[in-house]
Amino acid sequence: MSQTRKPSQTVAVLGTGKIGEALLSGMIRGGWAPADLLVTTRRQERADELRTRYGVEPLTNAEAAKRADILILACKPQDMERLLDELAPHITTERLVISAAAGITTSFIEERLTAGTPVIRVMPNTPVLVDEGMSVISGGSHATAAHLTHAEDIFGAVGKTLRVPETQQDACTALSGSGPAYFYFLVEAMTDAGILLGLPRDKAHDLIVQAAIGAAVMLRDSGEHPVKLRENVTSPAGTTINAIRELENHGVRAALIAALEAARDRSRELASGNSG
Repeated sequence: MSQTRKPSQTVAVLGTGKIGEALLSGMIRGGWAPADLLVTTRRQERADELRTRYGVEPLTNAEAAKRADILILACKPQDMERLLDELAPHITTERLVISAAAGITTSFIEERLTAGTPVIRVMPNTPVLVDEGMSVISGGSHATAAHLTHAEDIFGAVGKTLRVPETQQDACTALSGSGPAYFYFLVEAMTDAGILLGLPRDKAHDLIVQAAIGAAVMLRDSGEHPVKLRENVTSPAGTTINAIRELENHGVRAALIAALEAARDRSRELASGNSG
């Protein structure tokens, strides 16, 4: 997890669901004072819960837009247009608007706000809930390097960040945004295989999860190419090479590539407004 620094700006999280709360919690741990953080919610009981848990001030969307220097739009994509209509009269070009809504382009937001408003698009994935997220950051037409650094400070509180051109966001959605689901799918299948091989479900689960954690840490920390790490496990005429042969025979590599292409294509459709 990257180090954050306490900003001088006031930050408002608009739509404080699971991802929004994870950001809020991460920012406080990273050095933000609760007095510098504002939240908006739909329900009063949720507002009271956040105030009690974090010491932050719940406001209406309009009030947050008037007071905050940085606005993080953490609403659902289908609610974005309504939210922007509510915010637009109160947002000046001195504000920084960060969208964490999947599939919403910076141009979509810029067109609905005062001309020249800096907008940044961020795609976090669900491991931000455990401070191991990857947040992919793209600047809009008026976002400067300083604006991008602010976004990195905020989302770096809950994992790693990566800057990419916005044209690469759909590919990043396929790999990173949806990525955790592919691993859960693989763990589910391997757990079933463990049961078939005679292991109790809980033991199969524990073995696979620890193997996944260990493999991920080795990939991250060793600097070795994944092929090299795989070869280190693959003995001549051994168990691993027999398993890999079956994976290749069943086209698993090609299926993964096709799956990610399908996810990329659907991300493009959603960004273009085709929700059907």
